[in-house]
Amino acid sequence: MWQFFHKLGSPKWFYNISGKLMPYLAFVAITLLVVGAVWGLAFAPMDYKQGNSFRIIYIHVPTAFIALAGYYLMAIAGAISLIWRMKMAGIMLKVSAPIGAAMTFLALFTGAVWGKPTWGTYWVWDARITSMLILLFLYLGIFALMQAFTREELAEKSAAILALVGTVNIPIIYKSVDWWYTLHQPATLKLTEKPSMHPDMLWPLLIMIAGVYAFYALAVILHARVEILRREKKTGWVQALVKQ
Repeated sequence: MWQFFHKLGSPKWFYNISGKLMPYLAFVAITLLVVGAVWGLAFAPMDYKQGNSFRIIYIHVPTAFIALAGYYLMAIAGAISLIWRMKMAGIMLKVSAPIGAAMTFLALFTGAVWGKPTWGTYWVWDARITSMLILLFLYLGIFALMQAFTREELAEKSAAILALVGTVNIPIIYKSVDWWYTLHQPATLKLTEKPSMHPDMLWPLLIMIAGVYAFYALAVILHARVEILRREKKTGWVQALVKQ
């Protein structure tokens, strides 16, 4: 286990193994996204209250899931970077921030579009929405810190500290609809309770969630590979790749 952990921290090993996995991951991501989108947007039944406007759930919920899970990934990478000084941890911290920010923005945007026909307004200072906006600012802040310093070690340390401090916002997002009165509906999917959706609506949502997770992993890997080549451009193994 520790041997694998140290291998994972090697930019060269990660670059080589990820290159072999990417075609399969891309196939899985594309297949799941196409199947889930077509099923959810074209064949799932209309909601009896919201009509067809509910179909934005097939974009909104998966991107919101990734926005939260991606922050945990970034915080874990930050912790590893601070404790063990692994190169790949710093790389993952850096590349996860802009992708997570994009997913968070998409979740907020689709939520606003969905909110207009449901609540009659695009935006309210709702506890869930406000805490998600704070999450976007955290992502952007970490991205800005990574660009603000000329020394990468100092940039990674500052970003890692902010990422770890920002984790306090994640349980607030999860529990906001339970702790405060909000317009935002309670969670559709819970581990401890039966889903409130009909199976004909639920299955395409689950497929879309899996597809967006696969897409996120692919995007992070692609971005990480580019960053590895940038940082390791003077090493022998990268020079050998260039000559091939």
